[in-house]
Amino acid sequence: MEKRQFGKTDMMVSVLGFGGAEIGFQGVSVADVETILNNALDAGLNVIDTAECYENSEEMIGKTVSGRRDDYHLFTKCGHEKSYENGAWGKSQILSSIDRSLKRLNTDRLDLVLLHSCSEEELRKGEVIEALQEAKAAGKTRYIGYSGDSSAALYAIESGAFDALQTSVNIADQEALELTLPKAQEKNMGVIAKRPVANVAWKEKTKPEYFYIQEYWERFQKLKYDFINGNLSDEVSKALRFTLSVPGVHTAIVGTTQKKRWQENAKMLESGRLPENEFQAIRKRWSEIAQRDWVGQI
Repeated sequence: MEKRQFGKTDMMVSVLGFGGAEIGFQGVSVADVETILNNALDAGLNVIDTAECYENSEEMIGKTVSGRRDDYHLFTKCGHEKSYENGAWGKSQILSSIDRSLKRLNTDRLDLVLLHSCSEEELRKGEVIEALQEAKAAGKTRYIGYSGDSSAALYAIESGAFDALQTSVNIADQEALELTLPKAQEKNMGVIAKRPVANVAWKEKTKPEYFYIQEYWERFQKLKYDFINGNLSDEVSKALRFTLSVPGVHTAIVGTTQKKRWQENAKMLESGRLPENEFQAIRKRWSEIAQRDWVGQI
């Protein structure tokens, strides 16, 4: 699997990373997680991304692949102690969160800790940044980053405090391509694309009940990309290759609960980056259809 230099860090990251939300939220067994993660690592993946608020995701990663710790870069996110709805942005809360993550992940070091979409207001106070800097100085994490979108992500980049940015990039979410990614490139930040296939929201025939993908589904009703024509595998491949063709993106985080999905995902990328004419066609369609309020989705 292709690997890219992760900004100014010393990490070479696989273009596909594993997102740990699904294994935490969907009740996957430890045995299945062990198979999924080992299959992913065997397929060449070397990035695992999770968060404290992904229920037992960190714990299962620690139980299943901590013995292969040198085979992957480990990223986690902090700022929500029990659920995403409850922010915990105090300095002591952030530091305690990192300590809990280390214990659950069964490791003595993290490669990257990201603030989990805190507001621009919290960033401007400076306490959350100080907490991550303290954790980095203490050797608990090698690098620090911000996970989020829009104006908060822009402030995080311009602050110069962070090594990495995690932000939404996909065929239904392109605000970052103009607002933040060029500036992240200027600062040589590592960039992680979250939601890189837009949760495949276009495949739903009617508006989904799950709120998290409703915004994307509604956008797809207007975008009506011509390559979305019923061949789901080809559609997903093109969507993923679009995200990984965006300048400045180093790795895309994809979650799964399916045991063999990683071999399938890796195969989708065998053709490499999307041809420039196809990439620009998607950008053109976006510029024609996207509305002012189509901002980056957390």
